[in-house]
Amino acid sequence: MVTLYNFIRQDFPANSVNTKGKIFGLFFRLSNFHSRNIALRALLSPFRVFYKIFFEWIVGIEIPAAVKIGAGLTVYHFPGIVVHRDVIIGQNCTLRQATTIGNKTDNGRCPVLGNNVNIGANVCILGDITIGDNVVIGAGSVVITSIPSNSVAVGNPARVAKRVNIDQTVIEEVI
Repeated sequence: MVTLYNFIRQDFPANSVNTKGKIFGLFFRLSNFHSRNIALRALLSPFRVFYKIFFEWIVGIEIPAAVKIGAGLTVYHFPGIVVHRDVIIGQNCTLRQATTIGNKTDNGRCPVLGNNVNIGANVCILGDITIGDNVVIGAGSVVITSIPSNSVAVGNPARVAKRVNIDQTVIEEVI
């Protein structure tokens, strides 16, 4: 069983030198725990209200508390990050400013991101797609098709530029 203490600290190692990311992670995980645990809703409601007002309305990070995100979330450079409530994000994901992850149409399906996905600034990931494990998405990319694991994707629309090993050594130059 995961304790509240361990749950809220699960992003701390990934943000060891990123104080803003650590603070965001603390409040996101408290709000996320609140949305999952009916028994604690009354106790954690002030954190949920603070999270919604401060982070969503003032800071500009719209990551709903109910989003399923694995441990190790890193968020750099806050403004303009928007994630749809139905998105699923694996472990060790990095998000940067002006990133949007969501559906293409009203009531459309949302992306599923694997583990170890590194997303550059100003990226849009839209629609019923899958981003594999160990993927890097370059700044300014618009991702509307699935990206296989161990890839580097760039462009508008995004395409696989390289296939890499887990240690990021290049297997194949695609472009």
